[in-house]
Amino acid sequence: MIPINPPSSGTPPVRSIVEQIRDNARAHPDKLALVCGTTRLTWAAFDARVNRVANLLLGQGMQKGDRIAILSPNSADYAVLFMGILRAGGCVTPLSSMASSEALHKMLVDCAARAIFVARPYDDLVAGFLPDMPITRYAMDFTDPAYLPMDDALSQASTDDPMVPIDLMDAFNLIYSSGTTGTPKGILHNHWMRAAQMDRVTPNGYDDNARTLISTPLYSNTTIVSFIPTLFGGSTVHLMPKFDARDYLGIVQAERITHTMLVPVQYKRIMEVPDFDRFDLSSMRVKFSTSAPLRADVKADVLARFPGKLIEYYGSTEGGGVTVLVADEHPDKLHTVGKLAAGNDIRLIDADGHEVPQGQVGEICGRGPTMMAGYFGRDDLTSDFIWRNEAGEVYFRSGDMGHFDADGFLILSDRKKDMIISGGMNIYANDLELVLLADPDVTDAAVIGVPSDAWGETPYGLIVLRKGATRTLEDIRAAANDRLGKSQRLSGLEARESLPRSTIGKILKRELRAPFWANART
Repeated sequence: MIPINPPSSGTPPVRSIVEQIRDNARAHPDKLALVCGTTRLTWAAFDARVNRVANLLLGQGMQKGDRIAILSPNSADYAVLFMGILRAGGCVTPLSSMASSEALHKMLVDCAARAIFVARPYDDLVAGFLPDMPITRYAMDFTDPAYLPMDDALSQASTDDPMVPIDLMDAFNLIYSSGTTGTPKGILHNHWMRAAQMDRVTPNGYDDNARTLISTPLYSNTTIVSFIPTLFGGSTVHLMPKFDARDYLGIVQAERITHTMLVPVQYKRIMEVPDFDRFDLSSMRVKFSTSAPLRADVKADVLARFPGKLIEYYGSTEGGGVTVLVADEHPDKLHTVGKLAAGNDIRLIDADGHEVPQGQVGEICGRGPTMMAGYFGRDDLTSDFIWRNEAGEVYFRSGDMGHFDADGFLILSDRKKDMIISGGMNIYANDLELVLLADPDVTDAAVIGVPSDAWGETPYGLIVLRKGATRTLEDIRAAANDRLGKSQRLSGLEARESLPRSTIGKILKRELRAPFWANART
């Protein structure tokens, strides 16, 4: 593994998450730890079930660092499995339910998982290959002779804490970054990295009887960075098995939710609930957003109508440079993703790896206290992901393009791979998308590069129209092009019922581009 040696922000972590959660259960056993649907677990009940998971795995011969996979929607069992694997000294490997069967097979082969826990909605995804793999299989909520029943196995396991010693350099989790095509990359985080993230617990109030509502999948880093700090702080996690905007508002009101982590598409859907203003949301203290840029107009709407602070994080699952925008404190910077977090550094580089001058767009390379240990078993990929400054310090290449304004706020341009090169000119799709989204008849938009005989590729827009819109696509395209530079103009516009998104709300541009390039000339 390539040594990363991240800098430390303040005091380096000395205490593992496993130790802190153990102490929390002893300190307030009758307090609620976890709520999911009708399941409500006190810290004592949660801790006992976590111990059962740990002892089950250890009894099956699990060794420290073994990868244990989970394929399930959000549930109380998922949360318990997550913490139980860690308590046994294992490496949690949460698998994406959006991945294809082929990609899941590759992930399990790549990580050589010792065991897998599967829930009913997704057993068909692994049924074709799992019986042929040397892996212990547990059924979380169904009966199948090819699996061991999880509840039966846990009922026979001890509730005593196995007290497995945890070193901060031990593996914590393995998150796969790709779930559709190609060979997935496993992002390995250790206990040191996750413990370093706990410096946000007290400043964000996770240790002040917080009630955190989470509705994104537990296989996503977006979810983990809110899930773990809440438990570390001794507070209460509320999990939604599946997101629904109106149901979300009902839970906030009924459970007096204080904290939440949402992705941009969820904010948009929540703010569009017709009777949004009828819900009592006064308990909300802090709302977080990450995974993709939150549009400035949506931020403004959230600030105006949704109580509590709004904090946007920019970063990546791999870690590195992090920026933070406390939106209510900087209402004139809503078009940005904020300033550098403490202990973080970001450099912007050109295609040749040289830093660009202030104000110019470059690829974002970041360095900070929370950096992955590397891509699992792939030093070659880890090496490709690294940029080093003149002092030889390691920075992670994000693949995002952006620039800093005069006040040090980071403004994103686009993903490097989504940048359109037309006639030798760099065109940032995000600039065009913002123009389309400013049109009153457009509710969602994506711009991609499509083949062009004259220019190599040319910008093409795909939009979702407002219900009741009467203007033609040509009217909308012409209005957008009037606001764009000559080299940026849209060559075409197409209406869609919806745009494909991942479970954390990112538009899947690869899917949008594929049909246009399938028969392109090489």
